[in-house]
Amino acid sequence: MNMAESYGQFCPVAMAAEIFCTRWTPLILRELAAGSTRFNDLKRGVPRISPTLLSKRLKQLEEAGVIERVRSADDAPEYRLTPAGNDLKTVVFGLGFWGQRWIEAQSSLKNLDPSLLMWDMRRNLNPTPLPQPRCVIQIVYPELKQGQRHWWLVIENGETDLCKVDPGFDVDLYISTDLRTMTAVWMGLTTVRSEIDAGRMHITGNDGVKHAINQWLGLSPFAVEKKLVNA
Repeated sequence: MNMAESYGQFCPVAMAAEIFCTRWTPLILRELAAGSTRFNDLKRGVPRISPTLLSKRLKQLEEAGVIERVRSADDAPEYRLTPAGNDLKTVVFGLGFWGQRWIEAQSSLKNLDPSLLMWDMRRNLNPTPLPQPRCVIQIVYPELKQGQRHWWLVIENGETDLCKVDPGFDVDLYISTDLRTMTAVWMGLTTVRSEIDAGRMHITGNDGVKHAINQWLGLSPFAVEKKLVNA
């Protein structure tokens, strides 16, 4: 720790904050706690961090004993939480639940990011209610520029892949909505049914997939927490 970044206090809160509260570190820990282990996956979960700074933060967390760098079965480097890192999960998720309860919803909805939203939807999607062996869901955000407008979720053999380029498969379900609406649904601030009724979300395709949307749609892990401030 650079002395300029140190609080210079023996208090455990101060010492823990020197590790946890550096810029981007809580979000990196959120990704690790959610199961991401590879550099590119961590980068997708924290899209606005530069690769150089992500490498620096991972090294700092490794030096602090929060993560370890290991080799996977295919010899690719992976980052995994140590026992000390796993102990931080309660802090990371506690912070998220606090934010869901107390941060005013309209403030959260100012920070829209289609890449992050779709990555989280992919990660939390439940493949169980979907047709086998493959199900393809296309989500369109008409107001966004080309390159961010079309997304495909390809669910095959229990695994979900996220594509920004047409994968070439028949689409089972089309969802057209604006990014703000989908983000609000993902955050648990509204429901699919409410947005369909309001004309802000349009869904066509396989009736079974459509009717099961509340079972397979990957919402935020914090969506179950109720707001304690005005939405």
